[in-house]
Amino acid sequence: MRKYKFSKELIGNLALGRQNLETVVDLEMYRLMQFTLRDAMEQKIGAEEVDKIFYEAGKVAGNYFFEAYINPVSSVEEFVSKTQQVLKEKKIGILRIEEAALDVGKVILTVDEDLDCSGLPEMDYETCIYDEGFIAALFENFTGKNWQAKEIDCWCTGARTCRFLVTQQ
Repeated sequence: MRKYKFSKELIGNLALGRQNLETVVDLEMYRLMQFTLRDAMEQKIGAEEVDKIFYEAGKVAGNYFFEAYINPVSSVEEFVSKTQQVLKEKKIGILRIEEAALDVGKVILTVDEDLDCSGLPEMDYETCIYDEGFIAALFENFTGKNWQAKEIDCWCTGARTCRFLVTQQ
């Protein structure tokens, strides 16, 4: 039995529940939750399995995000513009499209000031696996086709932006 199958009800009534503190959360506290959760999971099941879970969780979040904030959209331009606007308003990141060829199933995009990694120390691996799933879900919802996103540059690898290759499967 699943205790926490995601639904919008788990978002709750934010205005009622946060009457004094409102809905803004400090980025440090968000990362504290994310990376301690990841660390605890890695100790139990390993980094590879955690990456799979984070990708799938990103997809669940991307599905919700598309329906709650992006839909309806009728053109690529509207999809990109609305997604850029909401990501910035929600302080998730600044989206830019570098290459868009949806007709052949290829998009390259960047997210500056990414919620998950901007400002982290350099490492020898990309960290935005959750974002990969999130981005894939946005494109799947918009096109009705299967997409995969893979981070190809990351703040943590010295790029100072997160760059994703998004391909139709």
